[in-house]
Amino acid sequence: MSVLIDTRGLSCPQPVLLFLNAAKADPDKTFTVLVDNDASRENVSRAARNHGFGVTLQQEDEGVIRLELTKNGQAS
Repeated sequence: MSVLIDTRGLSCPQPVLLFLNAAKADPDKTFTVLVDNDASRENVSRAARNHGFGVTLQQEDEGVIRLELTKNGQAS
């Protein structure tokens, strides 16, 4: 089960910091991060990849993008 991090309405660097803090606390978890702007999408995706996570994007309603972040080597 993935950990949900809802960063809608937040601007960078807050979404990145929320993800990094969660990943540091529980590095083997899978994370779902909700973002609502391109800067957050790009920055969270980059941070996740830099920390060994695979990133899958899914467009949601009303401009929300769901980022599924899975530690490389783990099944989704």
